[in-house]
Amino acid sequence: MIELDEARRIVLARCEPASPISFALDESLGCVIAESIRSTEVVPPFANTAMDGFAVRASDTAGASGSPVELRLVGTVRAGMSGLDSPVGVGEAVRIMTGAPMPPGADAVVMVELAQASADGLSVLVGAEVPVGNHVRPPGDDIEPGDLLLEAGAALTAAHLGVLATIGVREVSVIPRPRVGVISTGDELVDDGSALAPGQIRDSNRLTLRSLLRSSGFEPVDLGLVRDEEAAIEAALRAGIMSCDALVTTGGVSMGDFDFIKVVLDRIGDMRWMQIAIKPAKPLAFGTITRPSDGTAVPVFGLPGNPVSSMVSFELFCRPGLRQMSGFGPSQLDRPVVSAVVEEPLTRRADGKTHFARVWCEYDIASGTYRVRSSGAQGSHHMASMAAANALAVLPDGPTVSAGDAVRVMLLTP
Repeated sequence: MIELDEARRIVLARCEPASPISFALDESLGCVIAESIRSTEVVPPFANTAMDGFAVRASDTAGASGSPVELRLVGTVRAGMSGLDSPVGVGEAVRIMTGAPMPPGADAVVMVELAQASADGLSVLVGAEVPVGNHVRPPGDDIEPGDLLLEAGAALTAAHLGVLATIGVREVSVIPRPRVGVISTGDELVDDGSALAPGQIRDSNRLTLRSLLRSSGFEPVDLGLVRDEEAAIEAALRAGIMSCDALVTTGGVSMGDFDFIKVVLDRIGDMRWMQIAIKPAKPLAFGTITRPSDGTAVPVFGLPGNPVSSMVSFELFCRPGLRQMSGFGPSQLDRPVVSAVVEEPLTRRADGKTHFARVWCEYDIASGTYRVRSSGAQGSHHMASMAAANALAVLPDGPTVSAGDAVRVMLLTP
């Protein structure tokens, strides 16, 4: 067996980031930006009001907090208007709406709650003294030309897209999301919804892995369920590398006599077959198949057939490798890991392996700690407990982890 860290090094060494491409801004959420972006514009581009109210000369409101001041209304400015032709003079005010440009001559805004317009709309009674700049957003208050908005390597969030749209960006250079083909193999599998014949089981892995890929920001491609026949397996793999940036297969990577995918991958790929010191997900195949059209080495992840094993293997190897291909840096490859307190014993035995136990993790506000408990049975075929889990507790080799002990926990969901 090899250690987990060594297996990860083998995988990550061959998952190289793709070359940048130009994406429309509204299609780039979650992608890693390939170049830094500085502003070429002023935001906001003009002085405007942060409140509905009345634009005034601040000096005209002196003493208004003790004795309201009456000002003459000379106009109205709404958002989208260019402003007023004449400046606001002494003793004058302008009704103004949030986001509207400040009229010339005015240097403050009295919010509508602190003023009362007359019934005839010709004057306003101001009930508060305000300083210069009150509720006024000056030009460049948010962004100035030359400001660094995004550094290369940042994963684009909704706020990032919003700030780029604010300065008129329509396209960005990003590392594209990998297209990842998913193949299930096995004569025992069915996926057509029919009644099960003796010896058959339903294929859940393909749907599960496509869902994991999609939720992780990758583009899944269903390459189907393939029988244990060398010709069919080879055809599926060769078709997959022509249309995908990486392949994920499930089944046929252990020590069985009828694991034909091993035979095919050894013949057409450059593969490494590993037995890793972890439980579940001990067997892993990883390597590349060369795409004949352009010589690209397409990564291939051969995952175990047991459903929990395939999911754990995805989290430990596939997801980090694919995120590296997407341009994420070393500190961004894995799910968040926190320290948590065990509420009940997590049973295991010393076997030379690191165990990944399915657990439910909650943050306890009163104590300021994460707390975990088992989500159920821990066999590699027990999908019900995987569905009930939101985290994996990392149990180092040794005896049972006792209640009250601290463990490292990989959070699978926010």
